[in-house]
Amino acid sequence: MTDLNELFSRGVATFIDPDNSFKSKVEGKIRGTYSGDVVIKLGIDPTRPDIHLGHAVILRKLRAFQDAGCKVIFLIGDYTSLIGDPTGKSKTRPEISQKEIESNMKTYLDQVGKILSLDSNVFSWMRNSDWFLDVTDVSAQPGATVTINGDGGAQHVTVDANSFVGKAGLFENTRMQKTALGLGSIQTVSFTRVLSTLRHITHARLIERDMFRDRITSGAELHMHEMLYPVLQGIDSSVLATIYGSCDLEIGGTDQTFNMLLGRDVMRMNKQSEQAVMSMDILEGLDGKEKMSKSLDNYVSITDEPNDMYGKILSIPDSSIPRFFLLATYTPASEVAEIEEGLKSGALHPRDTKMRLAREIVAMYHGDAAARGAEQVFVDTFSEKKIPEIVPEISGDFATIVDAMTAAAVVSSKTEARRLVESGAVTHLEKELKIQDFSAIPEKGTYRVGKIRFFRIK
Repeated sequence: MTDLNELFSRGVATFIDPDNSFKSKVEGKIRGTYSGDVVIKLGIDPTRPDIHLGHAVILRKLRAFQDAGCKVIFLIGDYTSLIGDPTGKSKTRPEISQKEIESNMKTYLDQVGKILSLDSNVFSWMRNSDWFLDVTDVSAQPGATVTINGDGGAQHVTVDANSFVGKAGLFENTRMQKTALGLGSIQTVSFTRVLSTLRHITHARLIERDMFRDRITSGAELHMHEMLYPVLQGIDSSVLATIYGSCDLEIGGTDQTFNMLLGRDVMRMNKQSEQAVMSMDILEGLDGKEKMSKSLDNYVSITDEPNDMYGKILSIPDSSIPRFFLLATYTPASEVAEIEEGLKSGALHPRDTKMRLAREIVAMYHGDAAARGAEQVFVDTFSEKKIPEIVPEISGDFATIVDAMTAAAVVSSKTEARRLVESGAVTHLEKELKIQDFSAIPEKGTYRVGKIRFFRIK
């Protein structure tokens, strides 16, 4: 994606860069005329551990900017996750425990390397608890001690880790700004700073956010901590600009546009160069209607097995083919336009085109050999109606076909199983019978689920 027009337009819903400073810096990076860092922020609340193709739309855009020489800051919102952004929610989001956050953070960082370069020249990550937590929030086991280093070679002193001095020592030595970036000074955000920021942000400005207005209009509850979320997100950008020297762009989905624009306000009031804002189109799910989401069971995880990934892509509606090519592959935009025209005119067959789409996506995450293997499995099992040599087998009495599918582990949840049954995607092969009632009592035999998933009840 070295073509600048495609870099700044492909999959982009909104791009706000009033003085053209961000675009000029990127152009300078590509031409070799700008030597400074171009810093891009992506904020992630680690409430769900899986990255799917919808998330990958943004990550792949970030990879394109990395290839142009920009540096991505992967900001883990472990502190703001304790609040929960009400984006797209009609109700207050439940709090998530610190233990869940830590687990999800590890999973995110393990998966993001499938798309982003993790080279330190173009990638860094940080937690926003690094500046939002206070010294008094730190705690240690009862009786623990910490050694405090004296200034100028003075004698070290051992103190109670839960004393104020001990907490201060633990706080300083556990900040990523020091341990990961090696900075001499640590940025923190006090409640005084939050109040100072709020002096410049009106209530009218905050309720411009559509989901806040919807709550108010419907008479639903809107809590003050939720209204503070965009403010804290804006403070994140300001702090990152101080730590890394700049925060030139914040990127997110279209549901984050308001929050990212508020970041410009916070940076302006702190006399910092305002970040540009880029919101990306949201990829629809396998149903072709709702946005791709784990909770709706209409998603493709980037860690799905090649055969499952291939089969899921083949299940998308024909109308979604061009959008998936545009947002989920590296096929040039001009070629995507030709594919869309070919499908409309009948020059291209939807099945063949989906096979190409599935092959390209599997190859991106698992390699060419795995993509060819998944396609061969599809040809063998679907086109030539062969049953794979190895099929998951289960035995026992199952109350419904949904229970059997769940026991065979061919679906991720009972919700997905019901959706597949209701859509006519489950067939008893020996009886050549399509199962469309999710409460049906299953009989022994071999079942096909979707295009290339099978299980057998003994």
